[in-house]
Formats: sequence, C-alpha cells, structure tokens
Amino acid sequence: YPVNPKYKFINEKRCYSSIAEIGSDIDIAVIALPAHVVAESLKSAGKKVKGAIIVSSGFKEMGDEGIKLEQDIKEIAEKNRIRVMGPNCLGIYDTISNVDTFFIPRDRIGRPDKGGISIISQSGSFAGTIMDELAYEGIGVARVISYGNRVDVGETDCLEFLTDDDATKVVALYIESIDDGRRFIDAASRCTRKKPVIAVKVGRRDAGVHAARSHTGAMTGRYEIYSAAFKKAGIIEVNGYEELKDACRVLNVYSLAKAKRVLIITDGGGIGVRIADACDNSGLEVTGLSEEIKKSLSSKLPPFCSVGNPIDLTGSVTDEYYITALEEGLKDGFDIAIVTVLWGPPQLSEELVDKLKGAIQRHNTPIIICSPGGKFTKKINSIFEGKGMPVFSTPESAVRAATILAS
Repeated sequence: YPVNPKYKFINEKRCYSSIAEIGSDIDIAVIALPAHVVAESLKSAGKKVKGAIIVSSGFKEMGDEGIKLEQDIKEIAEKNRIRVMGPNCLGIYDTISNVDTFFIPRDRIGRPDKGGISIISQSGSFAGTIMDELAYEGIGVARVISYGNRVDVGETDCLEFLTDDDATKVVALYIESIDDGRRFIDAASRCTRKKPVIAVKVGRRDAGVHAARSHTGAMTGRYEIYSAAFKKAGIIEVNGYEELKDACRVLNVYSLAKAKRVLIITDGGGIGVRIADACDNSGLEVTGLSEEIKKSLSSKLPPFCSVGNPIDLTGSVTDEYYITALEEGLKDGFDIAIVTVLWGPPQLSEELVDKLKGAIQRHNTPIIICSPGGKFTKKINSIFEGKGMPVFSTPESAVRAATILAS
C-alpha cells in the first residue's frame, strides 16, 4: 500500500493519503520521510501497524535534536506496541518470505539467491555491499538485516530470532556497538551451540569510534571488552570486511572442522612453505605424515615428489598426482586440507576441477583450494566457483579460511 497524500497512483498502484485510510491491518510499514515528521507518521498509524522499518536518517547520529526525535519514536512505539527497526537503516532482505525493503535498485546492489547465511548489520552500507558481493559470487543468503540506530530492535533481538530459524545455517554479524552486553552474550552463547556465528567489530580505536558515533550514533566501548565477550560466547571473531566475506564463502560450503591439523598439498615448494608458516602463525597444526602414509605415497608418486607435509608435487605434476596425494594424505586423519594449484605446469588440465570436486564430495574433511595467478588462473578459478567450490587467491586468505573452520 503506497502512502503519500501528493499522489493518487504510484506505479499503477492506488496511493493512500494516510495509513488510516487503508482498510486492513499492516504487518510492516516502511517509513521513508524527513526525520521531523516520522514520529507523527508512526503515531497516526496507531495500533493498525505491527512493525515499522524507518529508513530515514537525521536522528541520534546528528546530535541532541536527533536524540529527542528518537525518544519520541520510542515512546509512540511502546504505547502502540509497534516493533521498530531503525531509524537510519535499510531494513530487511529476506529470501524465505520474499520481503525486500532495501531501496537501492537491483542493478546497483545485487540480491543473492536463497541460501543458508544470515547477516545482521548495524550499517546499511555494509549490509548492501556484502550482499552485492555474495550475489555476484553465487553465494545464497537466508536473511539480511540492517537495523541502524537501534531505537527498538537491535542485534540481540535479531540473533535470538536467527538462533531458532531453520533456514539460517550461519550467522554473520557487523557490530559497531552492543546495547545490552549480558543479554547479547546469553543470546550468542545459545546461538553458537546450534550454528556458527562470525563477527567483525568496528570502531576499535579512536578514529573508528568517532566514525561510528557520527554514522549510527553508536556509543562504542573498549574493543578488548567486545573481543572477550565474543570469545566467551563462542563467536568466531574476524578482522574486517575481507575476512568476514571469506568466512561466509567457506562456511557456505563446509561445517566447522573437528580440530586444527592441516594437510598441505602443492606443486610449488615456495608457496607450500608460505602456507605452512601462515598456518603456524595462526595456531593451526602442520603435523608430519605417518610412516605408513609416506610409504604408500612413495609407492604411488614419482621419486621427485616430496612426501611430507607439505606434499610437494613439483612442476612435473599431473591431475592424477593431486588426487593421489589428497586421497592418501587424508587417510592420516587431518581435519582440513589446503590444496594449492599453480597452473603453470602444462600437464595440468581443467579436468582437475571436477576431480577435486569429486574428492570433496567423497570426504567430510574441508578441502580449501588456493590458486594464485593471473589471467589463465582466474579463468580456472571462476570454474571452481561456478561449481560451488570456494577458491582463495593468496596463501594468507586460504589459511584464514582454514583458521575460521578450525575455530
């Protein structure tokens, strides 16, 4: 129901002059009006509206006058038992109920297909950006929630809902501040017992704190307190946007690993060493192969291959060497495998993509593909991604993904 007293029709839909003119009750009212008239609009809705999403800005983030406007909204909402999301938010993109209150056109911000990831974000721009990237990469979501200034509904309300939401397999959080720390920890602890929860906390230092305050009016506390709270609740904390996106990519495909033992397979010795170093720095365990597996690999691979961990197949590698190394190596009970493919060796073919996918389907062990390189490599990597296999273009990002799975 479009509501605007200036128009009779909008996009061939009848336009109402006020909410009171609508004959039925309203589940959600999306309010996009100047800040100074939002409270009056909500008041006129009365008990006809169950919930409201206020996308307008110009509230707490603007100072004392905006704080007063938010307080007016809060009082009206409480009196009429209206749950309010916002102000200063994008609202909800929901692939389960097909609700989309994000006002940015779809040709500017893509909408992901249905999937198992749900995102809770205080920032609308963050929610829109990560949603756009996930859509581009073919990674589905269940629900994306941008809650803004948190006059009523906040991060903990959303987390409590998603805990019992069967459509949500993974929860990703973008947080500037938390309203009620004890309640948040209790809700997050219950959620992490059911599904992975990953979080990025911004506003860690003075510059970020100031930016958060002017953005959503958030009053941020010491970062160390947030980090300790995340740890206590079992939340996987990541550092920044790229790591959160990588976490979404890998948890979209794999469950959390049982422990931290990592098998590394490569066709280049140097990059294998880089991955081993990065694993060690991240608290992952690059343990040696058992004598039994070493003997088996030595009998099945050429003598120029280095049978250790990393397993170095060298520049004379073939597709079959990779699969042999992976199948035999995983018999040693590793929790995660990082398979690095440098596409320079001419014996490698695109068939390796399907062969590795087959190996992933045969094993419960997460298998992370790391494939750095230029034009040819990026073409192959797009094939990996098209078949639902997350591929990472640097050793560091591959190890980050492994670390997330081992959390």
